[in-house]
Amino acid sequence: MEFSIKSGLPESRKGGCTVVGIFESRKLSAAAATLDRTAKGYLASIVKRGDMDGKLGATLVLHNVPNIASERVLLVGLGPEADFHDKQYRDSVAAAIKALIATGAKEASLHLTEISAVKRDIHWRVSHAVTVARDVIYRFDRMKSKPETALPALHRLVIGVGDKSAQRQAAAGLEQGLAVAHGMSLAKDLGNLPANVCTPAYLAEQARELAKRYRMKVQVLECKDMEKLGMGTLLSVAQGSVQPPKLITLEYRGAGKSQKPVVLVGKGVTFDTGGISIKPAPEMDEMKFDMCGAASVLGTLKAVAEMKLPINVVGIIPATENMPGGRATKPGDIVTSMSGQTIEILNTDAEGRLILCDALTYAERFEPDVVVDIATLTGACVIALGHVASGLFSNNEAIAKELIAAGDTANDRAWHMPLWDDYQEQLKSNFADFANIGGRPAGSITAACFLARFAKKFKWAHLDIAGTAWKSGKEKGSTGRPVPLLTQFLVNRAARK
Repeated sequence: MEFSIKSGLPESRKGGCTVVGIFESRKLSAAAATLDRTAKGYLASIVKRGDMDGKLGATLVLHNVPNIASERVLLVGLGPEADFHDKQYRDSVAAAIKALIATGAKEASLHLTEISAVKRDIHWRVSHAVTVARDVIYRFDRMKSKPETALPALHRLVIGVGDKSAQRQAAAGLEQGLAVAHGMSLAKDLGNLPANVCTPAYLAEQARELAKRYRMKVQVLECKDMEKLGMGTLLSVAQGSVQPPKLITLEYRGAGKSQKPVVLVGKGVTFDTGGISIKPAPEMDEMKFDMCGAASVLGTLKAVAEMKLPINVVGIIPATENMPGGRATKPGDIVTSMSGQTIEILNTDAEGRLILCDALTYAERFEPDVVVDIATLTGACVIALGHVASGLFSNNEAIAKELIAAGDTANDRAWHMPLWDDYQEQLKSNFADFANIGGRPAGSITAACFLARFAKKFKWAHLDIAGTAWKSGKEKGSTGRPVPLLTQFLVNRAARK
């Protein structure tokens, strides 16, 4: 779908459809009121008769509206005006795009960005309209012999802005919205691919393609390289699989060499059986999503590169499978991490922290300004926060606040969880420096506490996305989160520099 920005009055807009909003009180939005005056009260009469109640997400397509240039007018319910905030705005845009797809319109003009009830600037409104639209039209059917649904006729969306003075901001919002949408699409595609396609080697190849396209530096370490570096924990997870592990590094340099980079570390377990501590069979297929942290790093780097942000970003992806087998790590085994710390592996299904801890140690060589790791790490985080917010842990209060604020702006929210030393007691081991699990209580916190032991030399945050990276059930599939949060975090930092 192509997007463009135009100012001017909606009634003069030619094309397949013009989209305007109606509040639940039957009040017309400003754009709808303008159309109604040109149509001699036609829209108001439709609303008055009760054909459109204005409830959030309700839609009504009108044909041949008097004196209106477009072929159709789509009325979209906005809900109560007093409650029309960020979520309602995004929901109304999503409803509009779904309704447009159901029509035969090839192009449409969207006039929901002009609604003043949203307490956001035009940059935000346009950016979110684009990401929502792209999210609605996203399809993953590349593994099917024949697509189940035909491509929508809608191929061009014009986003209306009130006047020309807002066009510069709107254009910047369009640029960011498209970049985020493209990054999310990449992350979704990687997450949705089956594990027999999306292997560690495949992730490495995707990193190489990104590097070639956007002139980034890429390096892929093999087993022998990791052995030389002493990455005993990462290799302990990989040793049960026939797929060789990869440690992928991708460097985007948008600022001078003197600027310390933000390092993003993404968990890349391309399939997680649990290893010897094998998972139950039901829903194990969803463990192909255990590399969504890695996918989000690649997606974010794609977004950053498209926007050409003046910031330095390094992505580090430890990629492996976690499989049972004759060579697989056993519960009770003790391994030595790259940092020199020894770990008793009490549960081989707590593998994400084992590959991340070596990657965090590896991150030290980049002299980072801040390190953020992203991982589908614990089922405990899903129990704590459900599928709405990602879990956020940090050893630096300022960084935590930055990420929380970025998530609020991006509508990709995270919730700040405790990282107190009190929880470290649960990781004690009689035989090694510490264990890789701390029991059932506070499972997401003790996992973060484990990682914190490898992040003492830099400012660090950990995002547990186990509840937000994908959906189950009828809508099963990758969500592309937290690409929006991470991109906004980097946008904000680049603006400060």
